[in-house]
Amino acid sequence: MRLPIALLGVAVSAALLVIPQHAVADPVAPPASPTRDFGNGPERNEVAAGVSEQAQTLRAVTPGEQAVYGHSRDRGYPRQTRLPVPAENPADAAIKLGLTPYHGIAPKLNELQKRSNRVSAEIIGSSAGGHDLYLVTLTAPESAHEAREQAKIRERIENDPAGAARDRKLAKQYKAPVFFNDNIHGNEWEGTDGALRVIEELATSRDPKIIDLLARTRLYFNVTANPDGRAGNTRQNGNGFDMNRDFITASQPEVRAMRQVMIDTQPVAMVDLHGYVNGTLIEPTTPPHGANYEYDLFIQNTYANGLGMEAAVNALGYTFEKDGVHPAQIPFRDDAEGWDDWPPIFTPQYAPFHGAVASHTVEIPLRVNNADYNQLPVEELRRRSAINTDVAAAAIRATYSFVQAKHDKLIADQIEVFRRGSAGEPSKEVPLGIVPGFGPEDVYNTTYPRAYVITGERSATAAARLVDHLIANDVRVERARKSFRVSGTTYPAGSYIVDMHQPKRGLANVMLEAGADISDKVDAMYDISGWSHSLLWGATVDSVTSAPRVTAEPVTAAAPTGSMPRTRGPLALKVTDGKEVQALNDLLGQGVEVTWANGTAIVPASAWRAAETVSGRYGVAFTPAGQGSGVPLAQVRVAAAASADELFTLRELGFAVTPVSTATLNAGFDWSGTDVLFVSSGLSYTALNPAARTALDAFLTTGGVITRGGTGATFNAAAGLLTVTAVAGRGDANGVVRVTSTGGPVGAGSPDYSFVYSPRWFTGLGAEVTVEQSYATDGPLVSGHWRPEANGTGGQDSARGQAAVVSGRDERGAAVVLFGTEPMFRNHPKGLFPQVARALYWSASVTGASVTTP
Repeated sequence: MRLPIALLGVAVSAALLVIPQHAVADPVAPPASPTRDFGNGPERNEVAAGVSEQAQTLRAVTPGEQAVYGHSRDRGYPRQTRLPVPAENPADAAIKLGLTPYHGIAPKLNELQKRSNRVSAEIIGSSAGGHDLYLVTLTAPESAHEAREQAKIRERIENDPAGAARDRKLAKQYKAPVFFNDNIHGNEWEGTDGALRVIEELATSRDPKIIDLLARTRLYFNVTANPDGRAGNTRQNGNGFDMNRDFITASQPEVRAMRQVMIDTQPVAMVDLHGYVNGTLIEPTTPPHGANYEYDLFIQNTYANGLGMEAAVNALGYTFEKDGVHPAQIPFRDDAEGWDDWPPIFTPQYAPFHGAVASHTVEIPLRVNNADYNQLPVEELRRRSAINTDVAAAAIRATYSFVQAKHDKLIADQIEVFRRGSAGEPSKEVPLGIVPGFGPEDVYNTTYPRAYVITGERSATAAARLVDHLIANDVRVERARKSFRVSGTTYPAGSYIVDMHQPKRGLANVMLEAGADISDKVDAMYDISGWSHSLLWGATVDSVTSAPRVTAEPVTAAAPTGSMPRTRGPLALKVTDGKEVQALNDLLGQGVEVTWANGTAIVPASAWRAAETVSGRYGVAFTPAGQGSGVPLAQVRVAAAASADELFTLRELGFAVTPVSTATLNAGFDWSGTDVLFVSSGLSYTALNPAARTALDAFLTTGGVITRGGTGATFNAAAGLLTVTAVAGRGDANGVVRVTSTGGPVGAGSPDYSFVYSPRWFTGLGAEVTVEQSYATDGPLVSGHWRPEANGTGGQDSARGQAAVVSGRDERGAAVVLFGTEPMFRNHPKGLFPQVARALYWSASVTGASVTTP
C-alpha cells in the first residue's frame, strides 16, 4: 500500500547509492552499447508449437553465479533458465497465509518452463538481501530473426517516432509489451500468487483468444520485486527501504533491476500490485497530476483500463455482506485528493517516462499484514489471501485483455509520446472532459527549456554522477568538444548538454527542473511534493532557452574526474561532494594521518600513493596544500539512532556506524568505540534508565552529538545540550528550500538549496550557539508543499530567515550540531551529504577540547 504522507507523521525513508566514479558497474545495469546480449538461456532458432526438446534441458545458473541481465535483441523465445532453487525456509512469512514462499517460486517456474515454450524465466539481479529476482516473459515462440525484428520496431518507436507513426504496418507487426510488477512491498504478498496463477493459465491454455494474445503481445512479470520482505514479513527490502519511493533515485538494487526492465521492454501498459485497500483501489489518481507526462494520452488509456479492472474485480462476486469485500474504487473518479501521481518516485509514475500510456497501482482489498498477520486466525488469513489472489489475477487478466483489444491504439499512443518529445513540442494542455470528470483541477503543465547544460563549476564529481544517473535512466546526454556560448553564458569545453528534443524529455525534465510550489493546489498530498536533481545533487545545472551551437558527441558515461597535482607534496581535498567524503574516509580507514581545516582535508606527502588510488577510485581532485594548520582527524565512529536511509547513507559515505536505540543503551552500551552520537529516530533521553543516562552523560564529555528532526530536537532539550527552542513546521510539509549558509564549520561550502520534511527551525539561541544555515528570507520553498497549520502556525512564512542548522559547544565539552532540514532524505539529496560529513568531522575533532562556559 502507498501510505499517505498525511498519515505518516514522520518520514518513512527510502534511498540512492553513490557508486564510485568508474568503479565496477552494478551487475543489474549492463554497459551501454548499440546492442546488448546478456541473456541466460541458449538461443532458440527454431521452436516447435508445443514443448521443444531444448525446453526439457534448461540452462542452469548455479547458486552464487552472477547472472547479468540485458534484454537481448538477438535471441529468440523461449530463452529459458533453470533457476537455482533456494534452500527451504520454514519461517517464510507467506506460508502462514497459504501463499507461495520465496523458495517455492523457482521450482514452479522451472516446471512451467519444462511444460511450455511460451514461458521464459531469467534472473535480472539480486535483492539487497542476496535473493534472485525473477523476470518471466510470456509470449508465443519467436525465432532469433523474429526477435531481432521486434527489437528493431521497438527501437524505431523510440528513435524515429515520426517515421514509426507514418508506418501503417508497424502496429500489426509489433508485439505490444506489458509489464506486471508484483510484491514491491514485501508484506503485500498476493500479487505474486496472482501472477503465478496467470502465468500458468497462459502457459497451458488452448483458448484461441490466448493464442492470439501471445502472438500479439509480450507479457513481462517481475514475480516478486521484494523477496527480502516477502520472506521476512516486512514492507521494506533488506536495506530497510520502501522501494516504491526510490525510482528517480534508484538507490536499491531491486529498483535498478526494475528500471532496466522498463527501459529494455518499453511497455505500453504496466500494473503494480499492492495491498491493502477495501474495496480494491485502482488508479488513475486524484490531482495534482505530474506535469511532465503526456497526460491526454495517459489519462484516456489509464482510465479505460481502470474501468476494465474495476469490472473484472467486481465480477468475481465478492460482497461486503458475505465476504467483507467492498466494490472496487477509482481515486480519479471517487476522491477529491490524497492519492496523486505528482512525484515520479512510484513504479507506475515512473513507467510512463519509458512509454507506458496506461499505468496503475492496484491495491487489493483484505488486510493480512501487520497486526492482522499476528492476531487473526490462520483460517481467516488464508480466506482473505485467497480472495486477494483472485483479485490480483483478475486485474492482470483485465489488463492483458485491454491491451489485446486496444493493441494498435496503445502502440500509436506510445509512439506519440516519443514523437512529441523528439519534436520538442510544448507541453500539451489536456482538454477538459477528455474523460468524464476531467476538470480544471486536473490540468497541470510545465515549460520545457530548449536544453540543460551541466558543468563541474561547483563540483566535477557531482556533475559526473548526475550525468551517469541520467544515462542510466536512458536520458540522452552529449559532451561539448569546444567552449560555447548560449543564453548569455559561456560554457567550457567538456560541458554536458541535455537536448530537450529527445524522446524521453519528460524524464529528463522531471529530474532537472526546479519543480513547483503547489502548496495552494491541494491540502493533502500522498507523499513528497518536491525534488530536484539539479538543485540537490551538487552539480551546476542551467536551463537554456535556445539550442547550443556547438559540436557535441553523445556519451555513454561521464568523463573521468579524478586528478592529482603534477608535483609531489602535501595534498588538499576540499569536501564538497559525497565522493570526497568517501575518498577521505577511505584514507582515514587506512590510517593515513589527516588534518582537518575549514572543510578541507590535508593529506601528507607520504600518503601520495594512497591518495592517487582513491582519486581514481572515487573520481576526486587533490590539489597542492597551501600553508595553514588544522586539527588531527581520525576515522569517525558513529553510534546512530537513525532511520534506514540515514544509516544507509552514512555507511555509503564510509563512516563506521553502529545502530543504537533507547533499548540498546538501557541494556548497557560501551561508548569507548564511539566518537559521535547521531540522533534522529528511536532514542529518548528521558526513557533511559539511570545507568544508561549516567554512561551517556559521561560520553558527552568526550564525544560529539548530531541531531535531526523532532526526535533530535527533543533529545537536545532533554539532555541539556544547546540552548535553543525548536519550532515545528507542519508535519507533512516537504520539498526543496532556499537556504543561506554561514562560514561556520558545517555551513561553509553548502549549496544554496536544501530539503525539508516536517521542517524545524531554531529560535531563542543561546550565546554558545552558532547559526550554520538559515531559511531564505524571501520565501524558502522552491518546490513542494508547505502549508501552515489550521491555526496559522508552522507555514513557510513563519520559517523565513530562521535558523535551520545550528552548532555549538555544550558546557560538558560535546560539539553539537542540530539539523532542522533533511540532508539525507531517502538517500536523494546528494549535494547535502557533505554537510552531514562536515558536521561529523567537526564534532569528532573538537569535542573534548577545553570549552569556556558563557
